Amino acid sequence: MIDLHCHIIPDVDDGPSHISQFLEMARIAVEQGVTHLFATPHHLNGSYENPKNKILQMTRQYSNYLIEEKIPLVLHPGQELRVHREIFQTIEADEMITLDNQGKYVLLELPSTNVPNYLHEVVYELRLRGITPIIPHPERNVKIVEEPELLYDLLSDGALTQLTAGSIIGQFGKKIKLFSEKLIEHQWTHFIASDAHNTHSRGFFLQQAFEAITKKFGVDAIFYYKENAELLLRGQNIVAEEAKPMRRKLFGFI
Repeated sequence: MIDLHCHIIPDVDDGPSHISQFLEMARIAVEQGVTHLFATPHHLNGSYENPKNKILQMTRQYSNYLIEEKIPLVLHPGQELRVHREIFQTIEADEMITLDNQGKYVLLELPSTNVPNYLHEVVYELRLRGITPIIPHPERNVKIVEEPELLYDLLSDGALTQLTAGSIIGQFGKKIKLFSEKLIEHQWTHFIASDAHNTHSRGFFLQQAFEAITKKFGVDAIFYYKENAELLLRGQNIVAEEAKPMRRKLFGFI
């Protein structure tokens, strides 16, 4: 299994603070069935800065610790890049790191409470450069929950989305759980990832999430998400099912 969003590198953001916590998270990831894991620290979110070269160096360093401890987990460099007006300056400065060796996919984080009015322009320009933005945890964005059509428009622009495993099992509350299910039902999401920050409150929960998805939507849904993660790892085009429009009355479940 591939986990494309995880805050596992110590002392770079709001993830673990010590190598012992890193190793504990790695062992739990393996227990969950994860074989490949993307380390995706926050970058330019107002609190943390983790440019490309720093992430590459840290990933190499902590990959060696995994080898020393005989933990069968392959660590890949990644980044959770906060959308901002100067994002293309970040790209030109070679500070952005994509999730694949082909430079095709990047985690593009939104603010937690709103959707910037310039986001469509950013998505458009990224697509022109051959980069597909993956919007992590849209189910936890307050504005998107209130106005899901905002997300539908981004999907129409060519953006992809990634749900958090914890959201699917109710870790962030019933409303977010129900909204996550609606996003799955209407084919508005393309990946499931842990977004793990620690081993307890913000853990992996991937097995539990996949079990919940299988129970409600069938095993084919699990194959879809896992296959997309594998395609991303290889730098290939992922399968993006056509998003089904949500009728306004469906939003009343919030």
